[in-house]
Amino acid sequence: MAPDSAAAKVAGGTVNPTIVRRPPGNPALLPTHWPALLRRVYAARGIQSAAELDPALSGLLKPSMRGMTEAVALLEHAILNDNRILIVGDFDADGATSCAVAVRGLRRLGARRVDYLVPNRFEYGYGLTPEIVAVAAEDSPQLLITVDNGIASIDGVAAARAEGMKVIVTDHHLPGTELPAAEAIVNPNQPDCGFPSKNLAGVGVMFYLLLALRAARRARGMATPNLAELLDTVALGTVADLVPLDQNNRILVEQGLRRIRSGQCSAGIRALAAVAGRDLNRLTCADIGFALAPRLNAAGRLQDMSIGIECLLTDDPGHAQRLATVLDELNRTRRAVEADMRQQAEEYVENFADSAGKTPFGICVHRSGWHPGVVGIVAARLKERFHRPAVVFAGDGTELKGSARSIPGLHMRDLLADIASGAPDLITRFGGHAMAAGLTLPASHLERFTTQFDEAVRKRLSAGELERTLVTDGPLAASEFDLETAERLRIAGPWGQAFPEPSFDNEFELVSARPVGEGHLKLRLRLLEDGSVVDAIAFNHDAPENELSPGAKLRVIYRLEVNRYRGISMPQLNVAHLEPVAVSGGAAGGRADTGDGESV
Repeated sequence: MAPDSAAAKVAGGTVNPTIVRRPPGNPALLPTHWPALLRRVYAARGIQSAAELDPALSGLLKPSMRGMTEAVALLEHAILNDNRILIVGDFDADGATSCAVAVRGLRRLGARRVDYLVPNRFEYGYGLTPEIVAVAAEDSPQLLITVDNGIASIDGVAAARAEGMKVIVTDHHLPGTELPAAEAIVNPNQPDCGFPSKNLAGVGVMFYLLLALRAARRARGMATPNLAELLDTVALGTVADLVPLDQNNRILVEQGLRRIRSGQCSAGIRALAAVAGRDLNRLTCADIGFALAPRLNAAGRLQDMSIGIECLLTDDPGHAQRLATVLDELNRTRRAVEADMRQQAEEYVENFADSAGKTPFGICVHRSGWHPGVVGIVAARLKERFHRPAVVFAGDGTELKGSARSIPGLHMRDLLADIASGAPDLITRFGGHAMAAGLTLPASHLERFTTQFDEAVRKRLSAGELERTLVTDGPLAASEFDLETAERLRIAGPWGQAFPEPSFDNEFELVSARPVGEGHLKLRLRLLEDGSVVDAIAFNHDAPENELSPGAKLRVIYRLEVNRYRGISMPQLNVAHLEPVAVSGGAAGGRADTGDGESV
């Protein structure tokens, strides 16, 4: 199979990981009545007091973002005058949840004429474009509010104001050198915004605007609703968008999870959990990230995100279930499309080299016929497998749409900004975060972009930074491989981006291994420490058979989880990595160190 262009000619293979143990922190600062393992895990994540883990809503930061006063005034005027308010969303899970929170919250706060519009990515592209403004103008809204987009919509905001609309931009993406001329911009990442947390997702920003609006109405003695009712949806969007779970975001997510587990959640979230086969009473961030969010995202990737938004907005359980079933079917299709694209992309990376026969530091691939809604997932898969920044493009005409994913140490949006600054004609438009970004460029510019992307990555990353690293919390003691410990770890979160779920490493003897499902392995492992046997599952694992013969000594990186099957709960290891242990006792396939220079 030949690539479509030299841009796809990259080489490489699965990166062999270095195993690093987290610096221990200071467990002595945490309450002594806490279990020792939890103190160790929390301390390794920088927690220095119990207050940092307090999930009470009273600990939320106050709604003090720049632009909040102006935005609240516009909303109060619109509500008082019964103006038509239009929410313009985005086509991913954060955009969908932001839209649902905006519509539900504003209606609860007295707005009677609130509707939403979400661009179809295949017709209008991302954000508030002049084209989507023309569609919005057909409903003659007096106030337009962007959610999870708008900070880069210079032309779109200008077009909306030319149509007589007032505009509030709510966003969390990083701004460019020019801000849109909106009546109000609420974004913790805009210049001169003193809001302490810069990690809010788009849904979090919209939730904070609603908190500020409620506070203003409450100050005038008006009856106000309990906005905690929206936290189930806020939690879904926050986890789905992979923003760092700092203390403020952990409160939002934990409170949302508590509402979900207690059954106080929207019909849509309940239906999404049902079609995904997840227990609502035990839902975790992992369930949101790996089960609910992909189904919600599938609508925007393959069809129209309005299906997902309607699922989150409806209060009819039957209608929610029907919509969730459609989302589940779309997700199955998405998985099949992704599998095909991923295989083709990985073959490019494995079989082709640049002119010097070396793997580029930055991977850039394109193939005619690829689905533009799935390129982001494929870029993430390439980044994970080869531990290199990756850009995947789709498009068969004169313009290509790409999605980029980065690795730690490289800020993707800043890198694209530098490329665009040095070659203003190269990229048509771009935007995003440190770890993910989107861009478009003329098809004729692909090879030039590929070269400049690789050169820009080389300037920022050393060869050593392209080595994949697995970070663990060290070994578990033999006494800790039990259901009580697994349950304790499950509820000790919420775990997520920048506050990772605990993983551990121990040496085992393989008792047995058998394939299950599509490319997974069911394992029985004997702990070398005391000979006890534990069950394990390795998802999407392709280890050579000679590494998995009974009796083989293995170093295993894993998470201790609860496996529930037919009403019975048992501890199970979720394997992230395994490799043979050399006779000397060291790791044969990778290198391991403690994070302070000592080998383990």
